[in-house]
Amino acid sequence: MRLPLLLLFVCTISFAQQNRYSISFENALHHEAKIHIEFPEIKTDTFTVRMSRSSPGRYAIHEFAKNVYEFKATDSKGKQLEVFRPDPYSWAVTGHSGIVNIEYTLFANRGDGTYSQIDPTHAHLNMPATFMFAESLQDRAIEIDYNTESQPNWKVATQLKHIKRNTYTAPNLQYFMDSPTEISNFRIKKFELDGKTIRFVLHDPSSDELFEEYFQKVKKIVEQEMKVYGELPNFDYGEYTFLACYMPNVSGDGMEHRNSTILTDTETLANGGMKGNIGTVSHEFFHAWNVERIRPKSLEPFDFTKANMSGALWFAEGFTSYYTNLILCRAGIISAEDYINGLNGSFNYVWTSPALQYFNPIEMSYQAPFVDAATSLDPVNRENTFISYYSYGSVLGLALDLELRDQDLNLDDFMKLVWETYGKPEKPYVVKDIENLLKEYAGESFGKSFFNKYIYNSKMPEYKPLLDKMGINISRRAEEADLGISVENKDSMVVMTNNPKIGTSAYKGGLDKGAEIISVNNTVIKNKEEFNSITSTLKPGEKISIKFKNYDEEKTAEVTVGKNPSYEIKINADAKKKEVENREKWLTKK
Repeated sequence: MRLPLLLLFVCTISFAQQNRYSISFENALHHEAKIHIEFPEIKTDTFTVRMSRSSPGRYAIHEFAKNVYEFKATDSKGKQLEVFRPDPYSWAVTGHSGIVNIEYTLFANRGDGTYSQIDPTHAHLNMPATFMFAESLQDRAIEIDYNTESQPNWKVATQLKHIKRNTYTAPNLQYFMDSPTEISNFRIKKFELDGKTIRFVLHDPSSDELFEEYFQKVKKIVEQEMKVYGELPNFDYGEYTFLACYMPNVSGDGMEHRNSTILTDTETLANGGMKGNIGTVSHEFFHAWNVERIRPKSLEPFDFTKANMSGALWFAEGFTSYYTNLILCRAGIISAEDYINGLNGSFNYVWTSPALQYFNPIEMSYQAPFVDAATSLDPVNRENTFISYYSYGSVLGLALDLELRDQDLNLDDFMKLVWETYGKPEKPYVVKDIENLLKEYAGESFGKSFFNKYIYNSKMPEYKPLLDKMGINISRRAEEADLGISVENKDSMVVMTNNPKIGTSAYKGGLDKGAEIISVNNTVIKNKEEFNSITSTLKPGEKISIKFKNYDEEKTAEVTVGKNPSYEIKINADAKKKEVENREKWLTKK
């Protein structure tokens, strides 16, 4: 999916015929774009174009063809050509004389990292959701013109190579599809670092003062992440562009690309986004190294016709997630206490999950096509069978960093070694390569043990002694009760909303999602608040009765109240001087 850099661009542009795209937005009010594509020098009698079914950085199927209509194919003289549909995603054209012109209307009204949105405020374009392509011409260069005559205040921001006015080019389809574009009346700030230009494009109504404050945070993040790897990537054309759209009409998301990233959220900087959106900046920019150039071989090249599966997402996404808040802490954007307290969510989600008995981190990564913004109608049992590879990889990244620091090593230097070995030369890796590199860095025994226990298996690292040495306490919350039941008020009933986790009181007692909770210990439950009030007084080991109704049958379960399986992680106020020094060395600025 990724190009070796400008040399390939020069070679491709010199020796390949260009496909020419244009897009206009006369009916932006109703979320429509008009798209025209010229495919010259077609050699086959039947020429097929199609819409993508997947998008770079996303792993599930997305049927972008559903938003295409008014399709028309003509030859160089404007004669309409015959079209037939070989499948739901493709249009096959016959009767041409070597040039095929395609026209269609696109409806687009979701602004995030996967889809496109066109409205009076902007044209927010994710390329696979917007543009058709010909599989047989993927190596051709592409020229695109963004026609903004109907929206004279709009400007164009993208990682594509600028030619003139609103015309840009890409060396081939892979690069084109990986180049999202924000077209709006945005503002832009930039700075120079390591010989590269970092641009921050902001579509947000907040004040210039807030933009400047936010921009300073972005600079600190970029500087801290560069220190992990020792250098910035060699961005194509010498630029990296943040495309931030913080508007009420978009959907919250972040999506990495080779030389840019999409950042979307309904919270503007003046409305919570100053704090709420900065973590996505940290996460997505870390991807400029880890996943964009430190690239799993399973995602190279990216296939736009199907779901793309990788067993390395625990590393590509998970280790990036580990660094997300760590970088914010090192940059001084959050405090050490906030960072440590923030570990609790992912830690408990992972290490209290019954799913550990079913899948290791590699197999959890394989689940991405079913969970990464994927949609389905049938119920699933994710509470018991799935742990997000983001969270799983994050807590494993924490464990590896702490284990390495216990050996006077650290994860930063290991990531730098991964960068120099696979990222900088853009040599795609397999999971075994990461294991071998860890053996090289920390020793054969260390690397083999870590992978055998935690990557090829799903054992839990021994966090307590590792955290103790950082002046951080970790303890179980077993004195608190846990039934494994969440409820909501629904049509004058109190209804269980979750699949019960394996081993909980609810699971053992035969309760299931959708059960109406009638009473607890013969006390009638009238609403969610009463249920929570009664159950909050229970003690672990206490025997209770729960009357419930499911499948039109009333039942009474006699259950033993379980223990809260969660952990609590917090800074040790009485930590020794050496432990405090260890923690500061880990968490403070580099």
